[in-house]
Amino acid sequence: MRKILFLFLDLMGRWRKCWLKVTGKTMADLQDQRIVSGQAWSEFCDDLKSAGNVLLSPGAPGDPFQQAEGIRYLSRLTRAGLEAFVEYNDPLFPEFRRMVHETVKMGADNPDNYYMNAQISGTYEYKIIGKRNTVDHISFHTQNGNYGTTGGLAPCGRLENAALKVEEDGSFEIYLGREPRGVNWLKTEEATSMVMVRQTFMDRFSEQPAELQLINLSAPDHPGPLTAGKVEEGLRTTSLFVGGAAMLFTRWARGFKDHTNKLPLFDPSTSNAAGGDDSIIYYHSYWKLEPDQVLLIEVIPPACDAWNFQLNNFWMESLDYRHYTISINRHTAVCEADGKVRIAVAHQDPGIPNWIETAHHREGTMCWRWYRLHEGAEPVEPLCTVMKLKEPGRNE
Repeated sequence: MRKILFLFLDLMGRWRKCWLKVTGKTMADLQDQRIVSGQAWSEFCDDLKSAGNVLLSPGAPGDPFQQAEGIRYLSRLTRAGLEAFVEYNDPLFPEFRRMVHETVKMGADNPDNYYMNAQISGTYEYKIIGKRNTVDHISFHTQNGNYGTTGGLAPCGRLENAALKVEEDGSFEIYLGREPRGVNWLKTEEATSMVMVRQTFMDRFSEQPAELQLINLSAPDHPGPLTAGKVEEGLRTTSLFVGGAAMLFTRWARGFKDHTNKLPLFDPSTSNAAGGDDSIIYYHSYWKLEPDQVLLIEVIPPACDAWNFQLNNFWMESLDYRHYTISINRHTAVCEADGKVRIAVAHQDPGIPNWIETAHHREGTMCWRWYRLHEGAEPVEPLCTVMKLKEPGRNE
């Protein structure tokens, strides 16, 4: 389906170029016409309507609760897309925004992460001015493409926490460009379209995220006038983002059902193409529990900087972590004397530490992450067992 969609868009683009050549008009002329006539808006609405077909795709849940979450999910993606690609889509004057947060979620968004994105261009050079503050870990990434393109999000440059040079007062500067410059450099390429910042908390209630400002080193004093072409392109990218992201992660969730209530290793190349961090080892899967069941997850963590586990709904949105305990990490977990971690996923409190609440859900997706394994350490697949609540000897 996705390949057919992009083939159609490619053919439409070729037809448009031929039409322009025959009529002697420019692309700007066509965009002006499409905006004035309302065609650009109408097609945007039609594309959003088509994106809704993901709600009825094979394997998608059909009950009212999960379908309502699906519609809300699409509305959230639309809100995020419009903000990113229409409101803040000027690479001359970029701004860091929280595209994913408490009420916009996708792709197993991590409750321990404070995500920030900005739309940039490989044509320009930029500088990030920041103050480190107290967040446990911070990393900077440049990406080529977006969720609405055939290549997805391809990794480009990366600057990790340990490599970041910070002054005594906590301040730092990072140069973004194609060639190395300064003490902190983040690589860009011609196709670079986004800079992403991941700040990872051990305790998101007490740690303070970094303060960041992104500056285009060759920007004019003021932005130019809004153009029809910029608005049309923003609408088009938004609709592709909504449809592409929804289609991608729904396909993932459908595949995870093949190993329900297990946590096998997820293909790193697949996660990287969707904007994942290649220093993290992911275990994505599906969970499904009856009212009287508990999913017990046991593991002795390997030597690594951090780890976390979380529950998501079918649409791969993290569950509501504002009001429920739906995730756990190295800092918040209670460990046994031998270092083993036992986590209980259940609809009601099973009476043991490390309870993960299902927040009114009976099924969904889940994710375990190992962050930056230490030298010589090997990743470990968590052991998953489904049992009855209060089964003697295991979860009393």
